[in-house]
This record gives sequence, structure tokens and C-alpha cells, in this order.
Amino acid sequence: MKQTMRYTTLGHSGIEVSRLCLGGMSFGAPSADFHLWTIGKDETRAVIKRALDQGINFIDTANGYAHGTSEEYIGAALRELGVPRDKVVLASKVYFNEGRLSREAINREIEGSLKRLGTDYLDLYIIHRFDYGTPIEETMEALDELVRAGKVRALGASEMYAYQLHNMQVVAEQNGWTTFTSMQCHYNLLYREDEREMIPVCRQFGMALTPYSPMASGHLCRPTWEGTSHRAETDATVRNKYDADRERDMPIVDRVAELARRRGVSMAQIALAWHWARGVEAPVVGCSRPERVDDAVAALDVELTSDEVDYLEEPYVAHELVGPIGRPGEKELAGTTDPNKK
Repeated sequence: MKQTMRYTTLGHSGIEVSRLCLGGMSFGAPSADFHLWTIGKDETRAVIKRALDQGINFIDTANGYAHGTSEEYIGAALRELGVPRDKVVLASKVYFNEGRLSREAINREIEGSLKRLGTDYLDLYIIHRFDYGTPIEETMEALDELVRAGKVRALGASEMYAYQLHNMQVVAEQNGWTTFTSMQCHYNLLYREDEREMIPVCRQFGMALTPYSPMASGHLCRPTWEGTSHRAETDATVRNKYDADRERDMPIVDRVAELARRRGVSMAQIALAWHWARGVEAPVVGCSRPERVDDAVAALDVELTSDEVDYLEEPYVAHELVGPIGRPGEKELAGTTDPNKK
């Protein structure tokens, strides 16, 4: 049954987006040095068609996903489906490339993304990580020039430390450059560290939250820790991101499963509904089959009570940071520079 999609504004940009964002990391040619579980052109088109039919208008990808073929497959699907350009909000990212966030790299990579997607502008251009090797001023001015040139409508940021986001926003404001309007952070019931500093900074600057891994790469979708999907069996990134906290996180998984049984809905719907209860604008959901889209959209009708939110959150304990990149030369507790980490 088709659900009624809901929409919101992407931060201070004024761009209207669906309360779900379709993630593009599932799309593209499989490869041993990225992911083996990505889906092909026809499957990508089927997922995107179902998302559009369900009212999702927001699609996120990156220049590095499946070595650029994610962007290619998305662009091809939109053309084959005859989707008018102004009916879809397209987001892509820059960082995991030569030159990181230098002016030269940004100007080069935007052209590659536009070509692969088959469009002359992006609605949202996101910096995928923080670049320690490029002055903030150089990055923010280069991004602002893309906006002024009409190649990008709005800017977003992804994994970094809160102080880094704050500094970049302040530099942009001081120079009259375009500021970030959204943050794609690592946020779900198993990983809530950004509640401490990142989310308050985002709200200070009027930014929307569009978290990745809202279902903890599948761990919040099944009552067992181990999965049987092709992704669960081949994705070392997921194991590196979550397995260290398995014992501390399983009580939360158990509560999601129990609440899902009690409410008569899927665990994925409970995990997603928690995001909206927490004020998230549009979690980024990866879908490898059209049915996954239906399940995610159905979550919009699941409204958690404050007691249910407390019940889900109560077992949580602090985690090591997973996502932002540590300063070169320092011990990196915060993940890696690997784009497979999202």
C-alpha cells in the first residue's frame, strides 16, 4: 500500500525534501576494493522508481561510491524513467579524491559528478570529511563559487568533529560565503555520540540532519547480530564499525526487536521512527530492493511515545568515535579515510 510521504525543508536552504533520503552507496558496479554487494543498473532503476512512486524526492550519492558508477547508475535511471530534473533533489560528495578539498580538486570533482549524473547542477554538494591539508578559507570560497556559478544550490557537510564544523561555518559567515545547510553524520540507536556536540552545533547554524546508517548497517533490522545477506557476509566495513561494541549494543537490539513485536511492525520501522522522534529531518536509507523502500516509507506512520523512546535509549553507553578522521600523525580513534565507512 502506498503511504503518504511527508516533506521538510533542508535546513536554511529552502529546498523541500522528503523525510527519507534514498542513499546511493548500494548502487554501482561491485568491486573488491569498494563493495561486493552493490546492485546493477536495472536493479538501481527499480529501486529509484519505487522511491519516486512513494514520494521520495531526495537521492544522495558520492563521487567515490563504486568508483563513480553509483552516480552513473542514478543518472541513467532518472533519464530512463523520464524524471524532470526539478522533481528530484540530487546530492553528491567530494573528499575521497586526489587533492581532497583543495580548490583545484573541488572544481575538478564537481565536473565529474555532474557528467556522471547527467545534470548541469547539484541541489546539494557535501564535503565527505574534513581536510586537514587545505585551509578552511580555500575550501569554503571554492564551494561558494560553485553556488554563485549555479552548479550547486546548497552546501552540506558530513563526518567531522563539531569544532571543525563550527570553524568552517564561522569562516563562511565572516566572508559572506555560503554556509552549510545540512549535516550527514553517523547517528542511530547504536551510535549517539553526536548528541553531545555535533547536533547542537548543527542546530545553532540552522542545519538539517540527514544521518547515514540510520539502521546501523542492518544491525537494527534483525534480532540477531550476525546477518545472512550478501552485504552482511562480505562487508568488512560493517564489522569494523560495529563489532567492537557488540556486547554493549545487543541489549538495544533486543529492545528494538521487542518493541517491534509489540507494535506489530518491522524492526527497521522502529529504528527509523526513533530518528523522527529525535527531530531528524531525513535519514539516509540504503535500499537494495524495492520492498526495502516500502518498509522504510511505512515507518513514517510509526510514532513513538516518549516512554518508548526512553525504553530504546536506556541501555546506551558511550562509544569511541566512528566516522570523523583524526589529525594526521595522531592516534586515530575516529575511523579511517576509507570512503567505504560512508
